[in-house]
Amino acid sequence: MVATTKMATIAKDVLFAPVYLYQGRKIKRNTVRLPEPDGERFGHVELHSVDSHIAATPAASNPQTLNLMIVGDSAAAGVGSQTQQEALVGKLIPALQQQRAIGTQFDALNWSLQATTGHTSFDILRRLYVLPAPSQAVDVMVLSVGVNDTTANVSTSKWQQQIEDIIAIAQRKFGVRELIFLSLPPMAQMPAIPAPLNNFVGAKASSLDGILQQVCTDQDGVNYMATDFARMIEEHSNGTPIDIAVMFASDGFHPSSITYGYWAQQLAALIAQLLNPTSKDY
Repeated sequence: MVATTKMATIAKDVLFAPVYLYQGRKIKRNTVRLPEPDGERFGHVELHSVDSHIAATPAASNPQTLNLMIVGDSAAAGVGSQTQQEALVGKLIPALQQQRAIGTQFDALNWSLQATTGHTSFDILRRLYVLPAPSQAVDVMVLSVGVNDTTANVSTSKWQQQIEDIIAIAQRKFGVRELIFLSLPPMAQMPAIPAPLNNFVGAKASSLDGILQQVCTDQDGVNYMATDFARMIEEHSNGTPIDIAVMFASDGFHPSSITYGYWAQQLAALIAQLLNPTSKDY
């Protein structure tokens, strides 16, 4: 039955191939090219200054710095926002400052953003090879990857190998303590991608995402963050039906600042959980 279904899917894709090609070229020609937002790509912030009571915690007497690195594609770079303050990194920093579990262990945060529009898993791997080794080990590395591999139709075997290579170099060269991969977005729901191409692209993205999730499960210190898009919409709408387009930027492809905000809150909670020794049995 599974084989029959797979054959039917392949036959349908072959039949629709000219349509996919036409729609893909049209999207490439007509989609608005949004720039990467302006703003700082590295910085240092005090964590205990947000909540004065944290200053009296053990972290203050034994100062430790949390080293955070965000790596990846246009979503990591914040495309879809006007400034980095409205993008993923700009929303994540204050969200981390509000996490008490972070403030009790660390008194400062060093962060850097290494992301470029269009980067595939291979580009990210190459970037990690080229970057100099850090003077201090990276506590948390967040990776956004997969959309460009999907649109480039990278094979599943090549995708898996490059994800495994990214993990290896992150842990070996950067000393990463906790690696977090963001799940691929629901590409079938992107307003910029029309039917039937959206279903084809969505199926490819889902396939790569399943492999990513399995690789993360099989590796120590590697985590997969499933973005609950349906919950984001439900919370944002507060029970009132909304157009899903509000979760995307004006190009109908990249996240909106609203989505970056939800990502940041979810990431901050996960980072606090991963770095808290008392919550390792999650």
